[in-house]
Amino acid sequence: MFEALGNRLTGVFDKLRRRGALSEADVQEALREVRIALLEADVALSVVKDLVNKVRERAVGQEVIRSVSPAQQVIKIVNDALVEALGGGEEGARGLDLNAPAPVPILMVGLQGSGKTTTSGKIALRLRSRERKKVLLASLDVHRPAAQLQLAQLAERAEVVSLPVVAGQTPIQIAARAMDVARRELYDVVILDTAGRLAIDEALMAEVAEVKAFAKPHETLLVVDAMTGQDAVNTAKAFQEKVGVSGIVMTRVDGDARGGAALSMRAVTGAPIKLLGAGEKLDALEEFHPDRIANRILGMGDIVSLVEKAAETMDQAEAEKLAKKMQKGSFDLEDYASQLKQIGKMGSLSGILGMLPGVGKIKQQIEGANLDQTMLKRQAAIIASMTPKERRSPDLLKASRKRRIAAGSGTTVQDVNRLLKQFDEMSAMMKRMNKLGQKGLMRGGLGALLPGLGNRRPF
Repeated sequence: MFEALGNRLTGVFDKLRRRGALSEADVQEALREVRIALLEADVALSVVKDLVNKVRERAVGQEVIRSVSPAQQVIKIVNDALVEALGGGEEGARGLDLNAPAPVPILMVGLQGSGKTTTSGKIALRLRSRERKKVLLASLDVHRPAAQLQLAQLAERAEVVSLPVVAGQTPIQIAARAMDVARRELYDVVILDTAGRLAIDEALMAEVAEVKAFAKPHETLLVVDAMTGQDAVNTAKAFQEKVGVSGIVMTRVDGDARGGAALSMRAVTGAPIKLLGAGEKLDALEEFHPDRIANRILGMGDIVSLVEKAAETMDQAEAEKLAKKMQKGSFDLEDYASQLKQIGKMGSLSGILGMLPGVGKIKQQIEGANLDQTMLKRQAAIIASMTPKERRSPDLLKASRKRRIAAGSGTTVQDVNRLLKQFDEMSAMMKRMNKLGQKGLMRGGLGALLPGLGNRRPF
């Protein structure tokens, strides 16, 4: 979501680094470019002015001019200002507040099409699997019967209970029944999914306000679509003024959004962003950490989130077994397939790579390698078309075998050859890792492992 903004800011700071000592004019020129980058990213004008003024006050002074590394000092000041704009350090990463007597009511509000019902299912799964909560889902949308069916299906996928639909009930009656069932059957959390509209109107606000007054939710979460840019900010402002929300969930952050909505949201509405939704999968939901997001924008990566994601999705025993085989140099195509499967569980590769520090520098080479989910699936299909013996001994794969494998996997012989070439490169990389050791890797960095990345052909 912040890719374009991140690229622009990285370019600004690269210029500063090349200058060594900085004059006040250098800082002012950099701030002008930062201002333009933020405006192009669809950040609200008032937020841009406030952020740039904060940076100017801290950056134009003896502290930066006399600093050993003035460019790094400016980057840190910009980073701190971004963290403040996004909600402020770890304080902004509170997540959902469930500190209330059970059953805790959570009210989901937002416009139609923002991903509200899907987000309700995602939160239910997150609470059940991570926090071991007993969750009840209830659809209060009496205008769109498909919404009630959708929520029931999501509940089934999340392995939680959805409140049975009773025809003719009003949203207030459904909310009352949901809370009554939750109290009697000892549920921890009740998620009340309200109806949306295509646009903000008095009828929508009146209905939501009425439900909120009755249910007295501990959390009122507004779901907004990041792809709608400043419209998302305007929607959030309207809901905050007319209904009052305790937090915001931004959906479709994996799309081609400019990122300005996230930077504007806290300042304009006063409500914190609590969760980010990326993709349709039910587990594609993460807590919003202002400091980590600021690091991603400035190309510093987000190793903490990457490690957390890996810990959630990776099979620990399988990973340890694979690591031992790599150390012994006995890595084969079955292990390669296992590794592809583990990576696929972590989500989109572009999202994973975006969490690595400095990846923006080799962005074009990575895109040239066409590292996407389609490639992973195609490679997995090719390996699945091989016999166990062929997977263990790739040297057996001559022309006739390659033709059979290509036909069986719905690919071409060229695709099979590319897979084998990439497997050979990975095997060579494993050997290099063993020879370099930890100190060698620290000295050589990415270049030590991936010397040919820029020349790699798309799969």
